[in-house]
Amino acid sequence: MPTPRADRDLVAVEPRGPRYCAECRTGPLALLVMADGGPHCLDCADLGHLVYLPRGSTALTRRAREGSSLSVVVVRRNHRRRRYERQGVLVEEAALALAEQRCLADAEARARRRQRDAVRRAAEDVRFTADFSQEIRRLFPGCPAERTRRIAEHASLRGSGRVGRSAAGRAFDEGAVTAAVRAAVRHDDTEYDALLMARVPRAEARRQVTAAVERILAEWRSGAG
Repeated sequence: MPTPRADRDLVAVEPRGPRYCAECRTGPLALLVMADGGPHCLDCADLGHLVYLPRGSTALTRRAREGSSLSVVVVRRNHRRRRYERQGVLVEEAALALAEQRCLADAEARARRRQRDAVRRAAEDVRFTADFSQEIRRLFPGCPAERTRRIAEHASLRGSGRVGRSAAGRAFDEGAVTAAVRAAVRHDDTEYDALLMARVPRAEARRQVTAAVERILAEWRSGAG
């Protein structure tokens, strides 16, 4: 029989096959406790007043066990791995109810915190995109305002992995900002995407559109829209 916590835990077993109580002969048993050399039902083992909490929530299990004066670890034999594995715990009903209330309160608090964090991140994203857009206008004064806004929004999208979210982009490094503008021009103002769809290798497709991209960037740098 397993000893989940160095012999400190009482253990109940989910039997793999039909088993019957050695004392009252009821069965087949959903859970049994080995005592006096035989299987006993929870009632005969004086554990019938406990309720079963399946595994799944670590916080709920911990709190239920802390609040229960008596608890039992439920295990089941994994024949393939040749070991017993935890399936849940038996705890007092009042302790489980209190633990559920506390976890629910925590869940509500976490939901409120996530909402506050989302609002904060949204505000940060708006400021960052505006600053990124301003840096584009400084480097490329000829870039149309609408294009500037679209490039900044695309490059600075949170979680996108794009250049605006790189360390250099967050620092408004000139090379990173220029890379974002160059990528936008390459995709929106040249036949680059069509070349990729035609299975032209990426390096060759970039080479073919380089002159057009650099011409547009030069016009925007000079202030010519």
